[in-house]
Amino acid sequence: MSFTLIKNAYVVNKGAVTQQDVRIEGQRIAEIAASLTPKEGERVVDATGLHLLPGMIDDQVHFREPGLTHKGTISSESRAAVAGGITSFMEMPNVNPSTTTIEALENKFDIASNSSVANYSFYLGATEANTEEIRKLDPTKHCGVKVFMGASTGNLLVEDPKALDEIFKDSPVLIVTHCESGPVIDKNREKLLATKSELSIEDHPIVRDDEACYASSSFAVGLAKKHNSQLHVLHITTAKELDLFEAGPIEGKTITAEACVHHLWFSNKDYAEKGNLIKCNPAVKYESDREALIQALQTGQIDIIATDHAPHTWEEKQVKGYDKAPAGLPLVQHALLTLLDHVHQGRMTLPQVVEKTAHNPAIRYSIKERGYLNPGYYADLVLVDLEGQTPVTHENVLYHCQWSPFAGHTFTSRIVSTWVNGAEVYADGNVTADAKSGMRMLFNR
Repeated sequence: MSFTLIKNAYVVNKGAVTQQDVRIEGQRIAEIAASLTPKEGERVVDATGLHLLPGMIDDQVHFREPGLTHKGTISSESRAAVAGGITSFMEMPNVNPSTTTIEALENKFDIASNSSVANYSFYLGATEANTEEIRKLDPTKHCGVKVFMGASTGNLLVEDPKALDEIFKDSPVLIVTHCESGPVIDKNREKLLATKSELSIEDHPIVRDDEACYASSSFAVGLAKKHNSQLHVLHITTAKELDLFEAGPIEGKTITAEACVHHLWFSNKDYAEKGNLIKCNPAVKYESDREALIQALQTGQIDIIATDHAPHTWEEKQVKGYDKAPAGLPLVQHALLTLLDHVHQGRMTLPQVVEKTAHNPAIRYSIKERGYLNPGYYADLVLVDLEGQTPVTHENVLYHCQWSPFAGHTFTSRIVSTWVNGAEVYADGNVTADAKSGMRMLFNR
């Protein structure tokens, strides 16, 4: 068993920032107090001037394994995640083959048990024919079921009203949705192509506009209200959708909403420079939408911040033609740093960052003993230097795809160290842990 004492840190937890010492014994936080005396043989970390946060819990990533490992693996992307202060992740079902059976779901847990540096869980993917598999999900062991209510790949698109009604009625776990209306998207494409011979990346937020998002998200919210379902709507991108969600604290809500870091950072004005590198679904929208999302973080209409990390190779992103370039971008290594930049700009506070990235995911998913700096909880921690800097280049990322949409930007904070289950897995620029640091997350349901 390892013993670590973190001294003099500014601890950010439960809405407050206080200078305290934190003792880690084995996998867990043992004590938190204003002053703790080092014990014999205990490693002491001097955190003077640094801030200690609960590790980010990212409830939306695509790590590409199995079947798409030329883009990323659970091993490579979890290493990038801990370098960015993300200590736990929940991964999506659109791999190859799609994760649409309990057997395929448990196979991913087996892969992660031998390769993930961060804690993990995996979603079952809904189809129009696997309701029986959804009913078998164990609320204490499985994070949720993912429903693609709009354009998707393979057999994961669910648009049939009867199938959706059954899923919302019978799911024993949290339902998370990607909400974009396929018919609205098709209509928008036809309208644009009547005026031009081909589409460009600047057309992306027009093809996948606020009407496409609202038509689908409002339908999902309506189904959830009909069946009193537990619904979490992923990656909200438009001001129009915000009225669907209740303001205020997350406790007691049955319908919640999420924003992703890239939609809080980029706008349509960035397409000219970034091109396909920021092509994602739902699309990066307009400055007015981005500002509305940031305001919704203040009101509580947006409950959680995640990444939707979705790597593709550089070559795939460089292909010519709007329709040929895949949607998605790698984000986990710099997600928390983007939020700390918002803090420096006065758009968020440190307690709000912790609430949206750690506390609220733990509450929404009922994650067992994670998401807070509490004695007895697992020691999932990130130590940050708000006075440090982090320049980003394609060469210094840890993603398997070896590129970042933030290349050329220098963040105004630095991730100093990350602990997962009491083990320091990242320190001063290097992932230090073996492949088995992460654990399967469990849920108090």
